[in-house]
Amino acid sequence: MVNPWLDSDMRIDPLEERYVEVRARTERLAAPLSVEDQLVQSMPDTSPTKWHRAHTTWFFAEFVLGADGTSGRVWDRPEYRFLFNSYYDAVGARHPRPDRGLVTRPALAEVAEYRAHVDKAMLDVFGGPSNGALDVVELGTHHEEQHQELLLIDIKHVLAMNPAVGPAYADIVVAPSADPGPLGWVEVSGGLVEVGRTATVGGDFMFDNEGPAHEVRVYDVALADRLVTAGEWLAFIDDGGYRRPELWKSDGWYRALEEGWSAPLYWRRNPDDPSNWWIHTLTGIRPLDPHEPVVHVSHFEADAYATWAGARLPTEFEWEHAARDIPVRGCCLDEQDPGFTYHPTAAGPSTVGSGSGGSGSGGSGCGGLRQIYGDCWEWTSSAYQPYPGFRPAEGAIGEYNGKFMSGQQVLRGGGALTPPGHVRATYRNFFHPHTRWHLAGVRLARDAEAHR
Repeated sequence: MVNPWLDSDMRIDPLEERYVEVRARTERLAAPLSVEDQLVQSMPDTSPTKWHRAHTTWFFAEFVLGADGTSGRVWDRPEYRFLFNSYYDAVGARHPRPDRGLVTRPALAEVAEYRAHVDKAMLDVFGGPSNGALDVVELGTHHEEQHQELLLIDIKHVLAMNPAVGPAYADIVVAPSADPGPLGWVEVSGGLVEVGRTATVGGDFMFDNEGPAHEVRVYDVALADRLVTAGEWLAFIDDGGYRRPELWKSDGWYRALEEGWSAPLYWRRNPDDPSNWWIHTLTGIRPLDPHEPVVHVSHFEADAYATWAGARLPTEFEWEHAARDIPVRGCCLDEQDPGFTYHPTAAGPSTVGSGSGGSGSGGSGCGGLRQIYGDCWEWTSSAYQPYPGFRPAEGAIGEYNGKFMSGQQVLRGGGALTPPGHVRATYRNFFHPHTRWHLAGVRLARDAEAHR
């Protein structure tokens, strides 16, 4: 890729190339949205597109250009430090998250100027001595990719709030999916296994919460060979799944009652035929496809469904052990692919037999597991906790992951809106168990003895 800020066609180093591409992707993702679209915050968990564009720029201004304590030199608006800080308390005071949609100044055009100004200043970083700054640049590019996924799931919620018919982000006609076939089971051999990663000089990027690598005991388990489908979830609804407290954890049951859950987020009954369902997606509202994965369910819903199905959710270590050697491929964010639909896709044909008796075998890197990467982030039964020996980095950067290790659940595998660079066996996503606006789905697990 040629750096758009240089007049020559000189090739650039890999990190600068990555920086250019990541920053450009954010702008491509925002391009289909109107000014009005980019200003709205539809609930406290979401953020306006304008804020995402500004915050990811603030990250480089604060932690790279301002590493010497003089971030004001890259922009003459010191209030940006307050407005666009997300949760870095060590940096200083910050604007409350639920009120980000109330910030009408700076205007969207000024945020675009801010991005361009910081991008130009970043050229000096790539051309000069690093002094550790390049490590933070790399972290910043991965941070911005996380916000690219958030930008899309947040604008999906915004568009769904429009009265009557939620407008489309992308004008795409989605064809019905092929039947993925009955659910099969893949037996995964247990043992004392290594999970996580350890940072190495010159190695591939990892977030600090992915390590240190350590050993855990995993018992023999059977994993569903694909994600739970929307059609299977309909059976749960029809059997009173949202009305049966015996299926639910107490916190989940009372949350479902309080918020009136009766189906996954974005499902709507067809007003002309209440027996049929519609679903709001980034390509607009369309009939529910029973063959695609169910998505936008909370951990509480996933756990209740698993109980109803006579199964459970896998632990994050069972998931990682099974996925470790499986090639990384699947439905992830690729907005330049004409076949990309901004939504999870149905599983391909099964390779482990059919019906509840279908099974495969294997240890780490099990064959037969479909949709292990991409489509939907998969809820696990594991609480988000530090690995043995975990230590957050010093300073404000240390607040990146460690401060959230309480009251949240781990998800694995990536989703249809996840940049491909974030899809790997060790990646630990995390959300509160009641949240539903992100792309979360369900893979079932069973203890091996019960499965047999």
